[in-house]
Amino acid sequence: MTMPDLIYPTLVPENWPFGWEWLPQPAYIVGGAVRDALLGRTREYLDLDFIIPSGAVGVAQAIARHYQAGFVLLDPQRQIARVVFPEATVDFAQQEGDSLETDLHRRDFTINAIAYNPHTAEIIDPLQGRADLEQGILRMVSPANLKDDPLRLMRAYRQAAQLDFTIEPDTDKTIQSLALQIIEVAAERVRVEINYLLANPPGTFWLKKAAENNLLASFFPNATPQSWEKLAKVDTVAALITQNYPQLSTELQQYVRDTVKTTWLGIAKLACLVHPSSEVAEIELQALTYSRAEIKAVTTALKLVQQLKSANMSVREQYFFFQEAGNVFAATIVLALVDNNLVSAMSGDKSLRVYAPLISRYLNPDDLVAHPTKLVSGNELIIALNISPSPKLGELLTEIAVAQAEGKISTPEQAIALARSLLLE
Repeated sequence: MTMPDLIYPTLVPENWPFGWEWLPQPAYIVGGAVRDALLGRTREYLDLDFIIPSGAVGVAQAIARHYQAGFVLLDPQRQIARVVFPEATVDFAQQEGDSLETDLHRRDFTINAIAYNPHTAEIIDPLQGRADLEQGILRMVSPANLKDDPLRLMRAYRQAAQLDFTIEPDTDKTIQSLALQIIEVAAERVRVEINYLLANPPGTFWLKKAAENNLLASFFPNATPQSWEKLAKVDTVAALITQNYPQLSTELQQYVRDTVKTTWLGIAKLACLVHPSSEVAEIELQALTYSRAEIKAVTTALKLVQQLKSANMSVREQYFFFQEAGNVFAATIVLALVDNNLVSAMSGDKSLRVYAPLISRYLNPDDLVAHPTKLVSGNELIIALNISPSPKLGELLTEIAVAQAEGKISTPEQAIALARSLLLE
């Protein structure tokens, strides 16, 4: 790997959302921004971390006030604050120890222990992090640093996946030896790392590695060796769907509503790792502090995939299946293909043939089974039949929708006639 000769533009003060005259001297950019700049990696959203010898929170407050940006005090003890701009997030932290080098020696991995002085354009690299960047190696600064914050054990796998790096052997052994300490970390912090690995194909390998090294047993107590095999097959299924149904593939990459970067493909992967019983899975996911939307998506997929195991669903059964599935359909199809082992049994288009009719219905906005349209409203039935609002009204509307999906009726008059006949039964 050849390192760029020039610092990437994200580190150039002219490209920041605030004027660098607000920074005291010395001040240093550290962490991921420097690492990515040296690798020549672009960032859609600017994310900078500064170390300041003293007064870090005061500097952050002054910048936020002047630029009318958001201000968050992240850690009052360690004096860390965040300023949020529309196009960037900037963290300011008090230097730990009596020198910059001491601070860098307290970091997780050598590639994250590189600093950049914007005033002098100087790179400070006491731990030879640039050499590890060139070789694509993730190396710990020290075992003690990993032990101080066991979340760093999971971050090793996330960063290896993110950068396509290998983990240096001694670092890997240390992670294994400290694995059980991961239970000391708040579940929501672990979930963030798991979610990143679930959302990206390279993450699957490292999730399996984390499981082999006993980092995930307490978070996925019901995962078996078969669970991890299924997880690996999800990416194969996703590739087949991309080739055959690009629109469905696009949906798999979209985020679940009201979540923080959880995709529908991630939901399918998550469903592979929890107990197949939706009730037990819900308890597991609650313990990991997943949101209500994420839990509902996983448990719905787990329930619906059982329905897909039946050889042939009637139109009526398909109607109710689509009503319950909604946006979870894409994740459910992925899970069904993996669960039924169709990927290993077949190849290419044949592996999707079993579910092709359902997929075609789902992708066709005019299909009345997957996307029913109302022939009549509840109010129209009340007036036409001279009935009062009641649960029976909902039942009549459902039967009308099913009959329309089955092709038995197609007009409002026929819908009202059907409802009248059902009332007489």
